[in-house]
Amino acid sequence: MDIYEHIVELRRQGRRGAVATIVNVRGSIPSFQTAKMLVRDDGSIVGTIGGGCVEADVWQAAREVMESEKPRTLKFDLNQDPRYDTGLVCGGTLEVFVEPLLPPATLHLFGAGHVALNVCRTASAAGFDVTVIDDRSSYATVERFPSAVAVHALEFDDAMRKFDPTESSYIVIVTRGHRDDMRILRWAVQTRAHYIGMIGSKRKIIEIFKALRAEGIAADLFDRVHAPIGLDIGAVTPEEIGVAITAELIAIRRHASTAVPHMSWFKEKQEADEVLDDTKPR
Repeated sequence: MDIYEHIVELRRQGRRGAVATIVNVRGSIPSFQTAKMLVRDDGSIVGTIGGGCVEADVWQAAREVMESEKPRTLKFDLNQDPRYDTGLVCGGTLEVFVEPLLPPATLHLFGAGHVALNVCRTASAAGFDVTVIDDRSSYATVERFPSAVAVHALEFDDAMRKFDPTESSYIVIVTRGHRDDMRILRWAVQTRAHYIGMIGSKRKIIEIFKALRAEGIAADLFDRVHAPIGLDIGAVTPEEIGVAITAELIAIRRHASTAVPHMSWFKEKQEADEVLDDTKPR
């Protein structure tokens, strides 16, 4: 299996990596121009760019590139830097381009109503692979969601057993009722999903969070939940709400400073409630 097959397999598994390529050479080096090395998210490598200290430095840079999701170019002068004088090279300079290998951003969209319809349109256009799930076969159809990569008319419990979100997965909960939202959120916060967002008013969110905590769900699991969902752009219509939600998905994907969970207000309310509780006899 060559390095390209390993890259395809890594993406199929929804994992991260980085590819290092020698892009410029002057003089003698212990490899050749265009040599490639794949660094997987678990630190393992495929291929080589010559070994030694150069490869060790590139490996470390690859780990950082995976995290930042931004490419880097590294320059090495084998003549001048004594770290690279191992007796195995004649000297020379080389440049190595290290680029992130990111899995497709998959969006599990729970609900197939008007908001979901617009989220699917805008998120698909923004590069997300959208899977739509709804328990109504008349709503969950390919004709209604032509831009989705998959549409499932399934009971939500069946869907939750079917899917196993990864660190590159996004979950948007926009079903037609509180009960369905709550049971999907119960499952979602216990997955590895990179993003979890749920539609609803602050009152509804407080009720759902309290109910789930009463069941024994750990409070810190809710820290990454974006609720109310979407960036605050004053959205009112389903079309506008779809744009707001997709904007938040993009912000999360691109590590924008605005992409933080909205639960600070909920924590503040909890802390205030605890202060009031301190006045009661124990």
